[in-house]
Amino acid sequence: MVLVALMLRIGYMVIAHTYRFKAVDDHFGFGFEMGRIGRSLALGGGFSNPFHGITGPTAWEPPVYPFLISGVFKLFGIYSQTSAVVLLTFNSLCSALTCIPIFSIAKRCFDGRVAAWSSWAWALLPPIIFWTTRYVWETSLATLLLAVIFWLALAMESQDGVMSWLGFGVLWGVAALTNTALLSFLPASGIWVWYRRAKYGRRSLVGVLIATVIFVAGVTPWIARDYRVFGQFIFIRSNLGAELRLGNGSGANGTWMDYLHPTKNVEQFDLYRQMGEIGYVAERKSQALDFIWDNSSRFAILCFKRFAYFWAGLPRGTVAQTILANALYFLSSLLAIVGLARALQKRLPVAWLMFWLLVLYPLPYYITFVLPRYRHPIEPELLMLIVYGIFEIFPANDQRGVSARALGS
Repeated sequence: MVLVALMLRIGYMVIAHTYRFKAVDDHFGFGFEMGRIGRSLALGGGFSNPFHGITGPTAWEPPVYPFLISGVFKLFGIYSQTSAVVLLTFNSLCSALTCIPIFSIAKRCFDGRVAAWSSWAWALLPPIIFWTTRYVWETSLATLLLAVIFWLALAMESQDGVMSWLGFGVLWGVAALTNTALLSFLPASGIWVWYRRAKYGRRSLVGVLIATVIFVAGVTPWIARDYRVFGQFIFIRSNLGAELRLGNGSGANGTWMDYLHPTKNVEQFDLYRQMGEIGYVAERKSQALDFIWDNSSRFAILCFKRFAYFWAGLPRGTVAQTILANALYFLSSLLAIVGLARALQKRLPVAWLMFWLLVLYPLPYYITFVLPRYRHPIEPELLMLIVYGIFEIFPANDQRGVSARALGS
């Protein structure tokens, strides 16, 4: 499965020439803010300059993927096609390797049939291949990390010793430094592991302390860097206030107001450069919160819209166009909900862990804004629920019953 998935992704990248990024805006489409930071690192400018020109140090993005980009840029050239091939191949490898935790989770929680179909679907489905081969971004890496963390959480209920706790802390530390949105699932996964182990009489206090120490040790150096550079505590990323403003304010309709982003709005970019990143983000946060407090009912409607867009797809022109374009997207969400409901009804142990993942992970996007790729990190779990739901809706024929009926006739 992994080999087939990797070959398909690399093959599509080569045939569709997805490694050929346009040179407009000084190659900004090649990694966007992460590409800019990677270039700055490769040129010796430090973790800086996330937009255009020289704007100084930044914490706009978490560090793992920009450092990966910078390493590739140093070896294969800044914004070169070779660098694009290397980075998209890395994404493809992460996506292909995700077949392994998908198979392991589904086999452990459902059965071998769900495991095989889920893994092959991940390997073959075009929408999965699209995100992997089109964008130089951390999406595929974050997806793999979350799937492995989910699998480890399941495995830890029956494992003794400290190694699994060490791995749990390390993986969550790397995940936090890759995509901070994943952290919304951290409390639920930790509590679930503790509860399941307690149910079987296994102690977890020492393990929880070990995982916590490892996690804190992993993220502290970057937090210390941010404090040293900016003179205040920043938990990995600085841009939450700006993101909040890009989804909330006059003219907000539940989608991303990209025309207010510093990369697309000259006035906003000038403000960012003049005020500095921390001052700019604080100002945008203040504007967003003022809007939310003064328009609480409208904010609630916007959150509901973003909830709908996350699970049913973004609006595309007319209502008819939206329905046609998002039919499969919405159907996938509906089938996943059916699968989750059936798993809860059958009281499968994994059901509540799946439930909390689907409830908690999207929360930051409900209050800011939704983009299509934001759902990708939980697509492996959704895919398993979809396959399980389909098998529950259309159960396989009982072969013994069929044979008996055949003999009776």
